[in-house]
Amino acid sequence: MATPMQYLFENTLAFARQLDREDELRPFRDEFILPQKADGTPKIYFCGNSLGLQPKAAARYVGEEMQRWASLAVEGHFEGNPSWFHYQHTMKDATARLVGALPHEVVIMNTLTVNLHLMLVSFYRPTAQRYKIIMEAGAFPSDQYAVESQVKFHGFDPAAAIVEIAPRQGESTLRTEDIEQTIREHADSLALVMFGGIHYYTGQAFELGRIAAAAKQAGAMVGFDLAHAAGNVPLRLHEWGADFAVWCTYKYLNSGPGGTSGVFVHERHANSPDLPRFAGWWGYREETRFLMQKGFQPMYGADGWQLSCGQILPFAAHRASLEIFDRAGMDKLRQKSMKLTAFLAYLLQQINEQAGEESVRIITPADPRHRGCQLSLIIAKDGKKTFQKLIEAGVVCDWREPDVIRVAPAPLYNTFEEVWQFTSILAKIITSDTVPAQAI
Repeated sequence: MATPMQYLFENTLAFARQLDREDELRPFRDEFILPQKADGTPKIYFCGNSLGLQPKAAARYVGEEMQRWASLAVEGHFEGNPSWFHYQHTMKDATARLVGALPHEVVIMNTLTVNLHLMLVSFYRPTAQRYKIIMEAGAFPSDQYAVESQVKFHGFDPAAAIVEIAPRQGESTLRTEDIEQTIREHADSLALVMFGGIHYYTGQAFELGRIAAAAKQAGAMVGFDLAHAAGNVPLRLHEWGADFAVWCTYKYLNSGPGGTSGVFVHERHANSPDLPRFAGWWGYREETRFLMQKGFQPMYGADGWQLSCGQILPFAAHRASLEIFDRAGMDKLRQKSMKLTAFLAYLLQQINEQAGEESVRIITPADPRHRGCQLSLIIAKDGKKTFQKLIEAGVVCDWREPDVIRVAPAPLYNTFEEVWQFTSILAKIITSDTVPAQAI
């Protein structure tokens, strides 16, 4: 893994604006709709880790499908470019580039937890000997509930079958060597390693390649929930050899609330009709699908896990965002993201130095390689009150119980000036009982 870049920063507005002038990705900001304050100026939106901003092209793409529905009705399934019948195929190449996969290894369908359950049906096949699932402690509740219910469905006790790996005493994040060691310790009874790509609370980016390698060495299946990783950090799913992965598209992928989801199934499972799965007619062989024959014959690759007709309106919104990502390129987005978070971390440290104490603690890893866009902050005094004041000051971030403010400058539409403005507002809130008028 490459050594992280070293940056030389200054704590001035002029320096932040200079960084923005040097940013070749800056024009992409104009392709998004920015939430406004009462005075008509943009809010500082650092919540793309929860819901990404709306691409301006999304309304046009969705509108085109609404118009096709109005003018063609059912014939829209087969008329137009792309027709609804083939719509999901238009997103394959861009999706594959986004997650480091081959086009036949990915499909856009359903929503995140639905897809997670579908993958667990196929890839969590417990036996009396091998029945355990290893996952990170404190995973997002959707993962916890899905895994718990799947374990119960197979007749096992979650307390015995689910092994959760927690950070060491006094630490906030996991060490990869501890994950690998836990996998080795349970190798004889391990059925599946199921990890998030980035922890929703701490912002830690896990070393998925090493986790996948350890799981395979133990003879277990491996899957990833990339809800906070897709569109955030570079992924190499095919190379890492994961059996499956799932992700949503409404966070960094900016595809709208409750947007559609993505699935990766490694090509070694591409032609496995006997692999257990919950089948639907849209996963049936495309060339003979409308013959309506008995006996499920899955399409090749990830397409064979589809259930129902494509969700065209969510697809259209997602396609608008995917095209932006394809033009920007994940490598360039990653470089800017690392610089944005490094600048943010530097400015937060300046707050502590000026205060003479640790007013703000970052629990996200300091090494940019081990985090994405998000920094998770713990405020020493009155964290929730500080969060509320940030909201009043026109900053959109979020609070996660019990004590974290999540701040996520996204490289497609956030600026270095916004990072500087945010920390300036935060510093004034920390040192004042009221939100300063000039910060609002």
